[in-house]
Amino acid sequence: MFDSILVPLDGSQLAECVLPHAVAIAHAFNAKITLLRVLDKGQAHETAQLFDLLNWQIAKTEARVYLEQVASRIKKVGLQTQELVLEGLVPETITEYSQTQGVKLIILSSHGHTGYSQWGISSVTQKIIFNAPTSILIVRTHQQLAPEGLYGHVLVPLDGSWRAENVLPIVTMLANFHKSQIHIAHVVKTPEMARHMPLVREDIELSNRLVARNREEAVRYLDQMRSNSPLAGSEIKTHLLTSDNAAAALYELAGQEHIDLVALSAHGYSGNSQWPYGSMVNNFILYGTVPLLIVQDLPSKEEALQVNIAIREPTER
Repeated sequence: MFDSILVPLDGSQLAECVLPHAVAIAHAFNAKITLLRVLDKGQAHETAQLFDLLNWQIAKTEARVYLEQVASRIKKVGLQTQELVLEGLVPETITEYSQTQGVKLIILSSHGHTGYSQWGISSVTQKIIFNAPTSILIVRTHQQLAPEGLYGHVLVPLDGSWRAENVLPIVTMLANFHKSQIHIAHVVKTPEMARHMPLVREDIELSNRLVARNREEAVRYLDQMRSNSPLAGSEIKTHLLTSDNAAAALYELAGQEHIDLVALSAHGYSGNSQWPYGSMVNNFILYGTVPLLIVQDLPSKEEALQVNIAIREPTER
């Protein structure tokens, strides 16, 4: 579970939008928060004065003071923190630290000191997301957590695969602590048919039969999620949708149900382990409008190496 949470900050107010979320999740999992500030000498090159050793030490001192001030606010609500200032390239340093220290969750703001952009996330955030070997929470800088600091409505899209259900234990603990309503959504996709000519009646009937068959299975699956899954006992609302565009249907549902958090496993039934995320997760990363929790189902590089060694050892003896 999330016993260690990494919160990178760049000193901007935009980046501080993650703090209420860090507090909310740390309370739910009794986690320790590490506040990290990375001083990027590459950026310091733009102002040559910062290459002066004295000015660089002043910048480091200011960074430590800033983190201590943030930490004092978090400690007032009964949470443990540690503050750390590192030097290096921001994405690489954050990724390396999370890997070497076994961080379980990184909480990132979609934008930081460079301000808003036309993209859903900044380039720095994107690099961390696609390289960090751990679970990620992306907080949209244009949104505020509810005044009471709770996740009232959590949306969990499921495609019927075990990999997608990897997110359920995490969601259950979070929802039970915050008394959240969990919205389980399953989208039955309208099958693609031959498009070189208008569909004939047989094509339409075939499509309708397939949709009906898949909806029957989806109803049974959602019932199983209610009664025989880690969610059993939680407040659950299920949604069975039919659409030729699953992501668009889920976005619409999120707006209708006033969703505060979307939670997804990094991969679903079609996810390829050579990529860090499946196609649905990629879509939510780039185009989502609410906070997104991605629970990584792939092992870290060290874990994967240990598994490979364990597999080879019996044959090598």
